[in-house]
Amino acid sequence: MADYIDVAFWSLAGGIISLLGGAILLANKSTANKLAQISAPFAAGALLGAAFFDLLPEAVEINAEGAAFRWAVVGILLFFLLEHYLHWFHHHHEHVDKIKRPKASLIIIGDTIHNAIDGVVIGAAFAISLPVGIVTTIAVAAHEIPQEIGDFGILLKSGLTRMRVLIINFASALITLVAALYTFHLGSNEALPLGAILALSAGLFIYIAASDLIPIIHEEAKGRLGKFSALLLILGVLVVGVATDQAHEKLPEESHDHSETSQHQEAG
Repeated sequence: MADYIDVAFWSLAGGIISLLGGAILLANKSTANKLAQISAPFAAGALLGAAFFDLLPEAVEINAEGAAFRWAVVGILLFFLLEHYLHWFHHHHEHVDKIKRPKASLIIIGDTIHNAIDGVVIGAAFAISLPVGIVTTIAVAAHEIPQEIGDFGILLKSGLTRMRVLIINFASALITLVAALYTFHLGSNEALPLGAILALSAGLFIYIAASDLIPIIHEEAKGRLGKFSALLLILGVLVVGVATDQAHEKLPEESHDHSETSQHQEAG
């Protein structure tokens, strides 16, 4: 069973990894762009792997199979509507050089909400088991790298100093930690429908991979690094798949016992 220290450690570690891309952008724009090209397809594969190998199977164990997949579809539709009408999720492939005087406040608010949702996903995953939480955090951190590069670039273009951009993004990333700990607290006390949340999270992962990250692969297919994009996507799926298998082999009984408890909670 995961504890608060596990949640805090992995949430902070994931946050630091996600900020890595932005920090590299501050130091070297060319290197950051290359990192974004590499990390985006890998992140797409990691998200798909986490959704289909980890989150959805856990959701199926907790809920009836049909209910889990219905919640996943609801998740995809929900995040589409949020992005379409409220623009809470800004596209990873948005080009900074095409934006004129972007509003820094909107980027900060959107990124903070995005980080809060990431925290809910991570916290709910750790409430199921430590292996599920770790795999989910890896997938979240992977997809945040290209996003943070975009965020840093937009905020710099809006006129903020490099130090202020770094501080703002670090403070925003702490929202992930707070949301993860609170969600874990509620989930551990059986105050949340964990099966539905995991299925919704799987829908979020599928949506981000399909609508934001995979289009990058097609856009940059002609570039020098683009030749390896398909391989990187497959590598992301394989890495998460292997990590999921290895993690669950170490703690199979714990995950199963918690799933039975949650299933009883859902039934009740």
